[in-house]
Amino acid sequence: MTLRNLPPMRDTDSNKFAAFLAIIATPFALGAFLLAFGPAAQYVNEDPAGDGYVPPRSIAQLVDRTQESTVTVWCDPAPSKGAQGTAWAIELETTKSKEYPTTLITNHHVIEDCIGVEGSVWIALPFEKQYQAVIVKWDKDNDLAVIATGKKLPVLALSDNPPWPGYWVMALGSADGFEGSVSFGNVLNTSKYEVYITNNLSHGNSGGALIDNEGFVIGVTTWGHTVEQYNGAVSLDAFCVKILDCQYDFKGEKTWWDYSN
Repeated sequence: MTLRNLPPMRDTDSNKFAAFLAIIATPFALGAFLLAFGPAAQYVNEDPAGDGYVPPRSIAQLVDRTQESTVTVWCDPAPSKGAQGTAWAIELETTKSKEYPTTLITNHHVIEDCIGVEGSVWIALPFEKQYQAVIVKWDKDNDLAVIATGKKLPVLALSDNPPWPGYWVMALGSADGFEGSVSFGNVLNTSKYEVYITNNLSHGNSGGALIDNEGFVIGVTTWGHTVEQYNGAVSLDAFCVKILDCQYDFKGEKTWWDYSN
């Protein structure tokens, strides 16, 4: 059998071969781009103003960042008479800021029995040392309270966007006494002063921050339903009654999303 030597490849042949390879490789490259673009597109959809329905890019980072600002609260006014809840740090100057520079938000019912009882409120990060806290002011009607402590904590920021039904939300707190508990869920619906959520809540969650997919606070977890399959949080609208100085004059006539439109 005689083997013939093939003629050397001409420049035009090499150009055709390169073009052939490019045609074959293009669909694969396009497919790889689309596979990479899909998750990337999801990652940028974290702004509740655009898409609050998606989970955050990194749930682990969001949990860790929120935990740094979230504490357990103990109210012990007398032996065998106490309450436990949750609080979170906020940027808010109070009359106690000089001595107790960190301001915390919790529920009124968590610290109610300690009002007027000096040295009866304590806070702590999960499984860390306890620090004394003082009660600054409260709003019984909306079940909110402001306390302060000398323990320095990073603050959580309030959301500028209203929580719509279906939005992804996270609740942190000391559920049933288990410090640092985390639950995920969605906004079921809202009313003027409350946000109804599917997150699991237990005694001890009271006062914790309800967090959106960017890490902003949209409410304060407050109560659990004993019959229906949803729980509740106080909305940011309720802050405007006695807790915060809002950017608009609160008249009790409009909800906070009315002002954002």
